[in-house]
Amino acid sequence: MRVWIDADACPKGAKDQVVKFALKRRFEVLLVAGQAQSKPAYACVRLIVVPSGPDAADDYLVEHAQPGELVICSDVPLADRLVKKGVAALDPRGREFNESNMGDKLAVRNLFTELREQGQIGGGQGPYGERDKQAFANSLDRILTRLMRT
Repeated sequence: MRVWIDADACPKGAKDQVVKFALKRRFEVLLVAGQAQSKPAYACVRLIVVPSGPDAADDYLVEHAQPGELVICSDVPLADRLVKKGVAALDPRGREFNESNMGDKLAVRNLFTELREQGQIGGGQGPYGERDKQAFANSLDRILTRLMRT
């Protein structure tokens, strides 16, 4: 069992939570990043730095993650590519991406991108708080339990 993390955009709190689960449940964590970053000093955690470039980390994740594994990512188009491949995907705020919700998530993402480009709304999500951490931990536990059963 492996859990992959799109590490460039993932909040530290979510990464730390995955590592805690990995130590308890004994699975490997792979941090995929476009630039060097600090890595927890545990044998179960590996940092993979891909060559920089547009979507280099995303392409690496899609190429290497396998069905039955989990990827933590905020990127909706990346999640869509993973779900189509049969890989579980979860965002750091605890929202699971799956076949039944990908169409809606892509449509909303595209709408907000268009509105931002037109200057009609401002950017991004709010700070990563305790409520987000708890929602992520709950979803992570549920998905890992499901994946480890199959």
